[in-house]
Amino acid sequence: METAMKEFLVQITTSVPEGTDPAEVERRRAAEAVRAGELAATGHLVRLWRPVGELRSVGIWRATDETELHEKVLGTLPLWEWMTFTVTPLTPHPNDPGGHGTAG
Repeated sequence: METAMKEFLVQITTSVPEGTDPAEVERRRAAEAVRAGELAATGHLVRLWRPVGELRSVGIWRATDETELHEKVLGTLPLWEWMTFTVTPLTPHPNDPGGHGTAG
């Protein structure tokens, strides 16, 4: 039996260490784009935004639990060691216009 995935709001701030070779940064960013596509294809990465004027990302991610999210999803990102994550578990709101329930 397959376990349903839960949704998480994840804020990611990436800080490249000073003195890092620009070629290394570019290599990792290219690999990051590939990995994000793979995670989207498997249903782990749902949506991703960048707030205007900021160097951080905000996204909706899915995993069976927060441990899997950190270890098997976010932990597989090529830039992960330069990233700081703020994770908020989400639950459907009864008034969600995208949900399948009805407002009570």
